[in-house]
Amino acid sequence: MKKILFVCVENSNRSQMAEAFAHIHAPVGVEAYSAGSRPLGKVNPKAVAAMSAIHYDMAAHRSKSLEEIPEGLFEYVVSMGCGEDCPHVPAKVREDWLIPDPKHLSEKEFGIIRDYIGIKVRELLQKLETLE
Repeated sequence: MKKILFVCVENSNRSQMAEAFAHIHAPVGVEAYSAGSRPLGKVNPKAVAAMSAIHYDMAAHRSKSLEEIPEGLFEYVVSMGCGEDCPHVPAKVREDWLIPDPKHLSEKEFGIIRDYIGIKVRELLQKLETLE
């Protein structure tokens, strides 16, 4: 089983949507997780609505801390704007996606960020196929 972790500060927007896109697009044998360095405790309703607009139900998602993710080596750990607040998680590959936090953006702008995250996740899944 290959594992991917998406990390941001609150685990309520970007990392949640990235995890959702991984669930949508990942092949069998890939597990996706998301967590926050300082989790908000809930998923932003704007993120839920943005994913609902593309027919993905995030009702079962919840904001989690890094202590709640499985231990062990991840193939990829992707941080999204948490910088120094992202503690080290063992990974074969680490990436930092400089994606602005959309929590204060309009619905249209939020959708643009959502779509960009979707593109980045699909690119990551392609790279994962070639990772030994």
